[in-house]
Amino acid sequence: MVRQGLSRLLGIAFLAPLALAGFVGCANHVAPTPFQPKTALAPLPEPPAAPREFRAAWVATVANIDWPSHPGMSVEAQKKEARDIIAQARSLGLNALILQVRPAADAMYLSQLEPWSEYLTGAQGTAPEPIYDPLAFWIEETHRASIELHAWFNPYRARHVSARSPLAANHVGITRPDLVRTYGDQLWLDPGEPDAVEHVLAVIRDVVRRYDVDGIHIDDYFYPYPIEDPTGKTIDFPDEHAWQAFLSGGGALSRADWRRRNVDGLVARLYQEVHQEKPLVRVGVSPFGIGRPDRWPPGVTGFSQYDEIYANVELWLEQGWLDYLAPQLYWPRITPGQPFGTLLDYWRAQNPKGRHIWPGLFTSRTGLSAPWPVEEITEQIQLTRTCGGSTGHAHFSMVALKKDYGGITGPLANTYGDPALVPATGWLGGTPPPAPSVRLLRSPANSPTIRVELTTGEVPWLLAVWGRYGSTWRFFTLPGGAGTIPAQSGGNPLGLAFVSAVGRTGLESPRRVAKEERY
Repeated sequence: MVRQGLSRLLGIAFLAPLALAGFVGCANHVAPTPFQPKTALAPLPEPPAAPREFRAAWVATVANIDWPSHPGMSVEAQKKEARDIIAQARSLGLNALILQVRPAADAMYLSQLEPWSEYLTGAQGTAPEPIYDPLAFWIEETHRASIELHAWFNPYRARHVSARSPLAANHVGITRPDLVRTYGDQLWLDPGEPDAVEHVLAVIRDVVRRYDVDGIHIDDYFYPYPIEDPTGKTIDFPDEHAWQAFLSGGGALSRADWRRRNVDGLVARLYQEVHQEKPLVRVGVSPFGIGRPDRWPPGVTGFSQYDEIYANVELWLEQGWLDYLAPQLYWPRITPGQPFGTLLDYWRAQNPKGRHIWPGLFTSRTGLSAPWPVEEITEQIQLTRTCGGSTGHAHFSMVALKKDYGGITGPLANTYGDPALVPATGWLGGTPPPAPSVRLLRSPANSPTIRVELTTGEVPWLLAVWGRYGSTWRFFTLPGGAGTIPAQSGGNPLGLAFVSAVGRTGLESPRRVAKEERY
């Protein structure tokens, strides 16, 4: 984990040739003295360990929250906005983006299973013109910037309140209306219908199979959040058909336990089937931030996702049905009933298998009414760094960083400093890549950068580079094949560089000194 005051990382120096002592003459047949250097070679200075911290932001497409900024934009305008988001994420020090690719049983990518999202073109089922694949584009651009791309799915929502166009002919609400329920002013797939679950999993498997995503991510919308009628009475979710089928088949669970079992089954199968397709793709869940009431710490109050949306998140951690948990801790550090630190400690304590705990931060609150001060977010980040078992976080959402709500980008960049590697997910298996053979290409004098280039072997996910400038180490991440680092930092030229290769789950090779060449 990256901590405040972590030494900055590395650069490049080269050794003077050894000066050897002269030979003892042999005219009088005296036995020769073994060769001895005049001075012993000093060991190279060793850089510190690579900083590790998950630094992510959600990129919400529903209602055009983050991208694209409005429906019907030209393809070139959509691409420019995406590139700008990625460039800003890179400049701030983020290493992952969580892109919403399925807002409401629709697709922000080329799909044979669900219609194009209206948040792209303004009309559900209408493809971008000229045709392109937004998800493939995002993956290519994020990977070029050494940023992971996690594909974010809303599992059960079938139509959002912001939707304006009619359902497309291939939307599940038209092709399988028996699986869809109206609840309030939205449509939902029924989690109790086995065919609805099969549809959701087929959509996710299709993306894992066809796209080079780094993670699959689902949010907190399982059964919908409860709504009330005009008298204030909670309206129950209309799943009577599935419930009666369960009872007629001999089911003996209570209705609440049955609903929780339905959600548990989706999460367990999601984890299993994603890894059957691609073992190294991580699975993440970002539930509501408060757990089941019978385990609440003293003083915690609020909404029970266990009882109201039937999410038994503690069980998923206990069973290891996820690789990272990003609980939405959208409250300040000091607040009655939901203090950030207490809730973070709670989720850390529910984690017997040692999965990653990366809380969601309500960064957008710095730009809403009654805004939080920027320091609330940066101090929450510092708090995660002091808590063992929490090795990162995610910002909701990218719009706060894109629009610099409250002037947050400067303090956030200072909080991050140099880049960081995503913490390794060793339980997924695999082996560290081999140590890379890398050269440094110094261009003519006064160039501001030095090129780092892999010379042999398979291209890894990332190159991790430590540059030494004077007595200070700096750390950089580069796309696997090549990239550039500064020729100078703090008034000092690059003197020495170590490089390691990093695999897709964060496993790291041994470090190797880079060799310098000039051109």
